[in-house]
Amino acid sequence: MPKGYWIARFDVTDIEQYRQYVAANAAPLAEYGGRFLVRAGASESTEGANRERNVVVEFPSYDVALACYRSPGYQAAIALRQPVAIGEFLVIEGYDGPQPGESRA
Repeated sequence: MPKGYWIARFDVTDIEQYRQYVAANAAPLAEYGGRFLVRAGASESTEGANRERNVVVEFPSYDVALACYRSPGYQAAIALRQPVAIGEFLVIEGYDGPQPGESRA
């Protein structure tokens, strides 16, 4: 079964309140097995617009990623983020098929 991912890109207007969101999302992420793959590291926009903070979180499955997003704990965290961060948030299913250069046996 393919994994699930959150891809989030935000510009933050109040870093102190955003830190409250980060603290509040720790429990639901842990509960649903979320694991940071990207967490606001260096980035360069090679096509399109960039955002100040870019995050990718991996989950055991797409269904689990959606369940975490919809959970009461994460919804409470969102209430802290939304007034101080503008951007995009995507929940997406991973790909578990052949990769470039792999032969299909």
